[in-house]
Amino acid sequence: MISLAATEIRTAVRAALAEDIGSGDATTLACIPLESRSLARMMAREELTVAGLEFAVAAFHSLDPNLVITPAVSDSTRVAAGALLLTAEGSTRALLSAERVALNYVQRLSGVATLTARFVDLLRGTPVKLLDTRKTTPGWRRFEKYAVTCGGGTNHREGLHDLILIKDNHLAALAGALPNPIAAAVQRARNLYPALRVEVEADTVEQAVQAAEAGADIILLDNMSPALLREAVQQIAGRSKTEASGGVRLDTIRALAETGVDFISVGAVTHSARAMDIGLDFE
Repeated sequence: MISLAATEIRTAVRAALAEDIGSGDATTLACIPLESRSLARMMAREELTVAGLEFAVAAFHSLDPNLVITPAVSDSTRVAAGALLLTAEGSTRALLSAERVALNYVQRLSGVATLTARFVDLLRGTPVKLLDTRKTTPGWRRFEKYAVTCGGGTNHREGLHDLILIKDNHLAALAGALPNPIAAAVQRARNLYPALRVEVEADTVEQAVQAAEAGADIILLDNMSPALLREAVQQIAGRSKTEASGGVRLDTIRALAETGVDFISVGAVTHSARAMDIGLDFE
């Protein structure tokens, strides 16, 4: 599970503020007196699952540590349209200059958390866990994977370093290896990285059986129909954990979960989540 450090959040937020403000917020500097003070409320304009509030707090405090920021909810909270997320009070200039960066983080990360929660809700009553993937925004992976956990999902692997996942292209590159490419790949992985879990992508039930016989910890059953998933789970017979993956949608995930797999991975929760409608209203 991804855990974000305060320093990590501040570093990202400061880079975003530098990108946005550049040499200065010309509009605010021209129009707003230095001594002006305001109260602003961050509001959810639709039902959503909250994620990223600490990024908003960091954005405001980066421009003025004297701003009084009061979160009304915490990350992972499900809120209705019209719910108050936080209040920010103090320098009007600081509030205006930080507004867009603060909202960008909360809107985007709440979008990931909200879509994840919708998928997770459809798994209720089953033991299946929803996993994320590496299909993330470059530079935002840890943030988006954190948002997945806010929505009730489980992080798969953080990157290429912390789990071995032998995919179809790896196997194609090992064509001709004996006794078969899957067995050869698993053995090589065990030899070089004995402490890491080994997962194998299988496009067919035959490959799934080969992966189980090779001792894979997890077998990724890629783009299989529910009928093929059931057959593969039966043939694997508990020798490895099983993960369904490939084109999973809200209207198909329940049927996949009922095949007996242990996990379902959904790239859409990060690569296709839309930003939620959240506003910052000044009083």
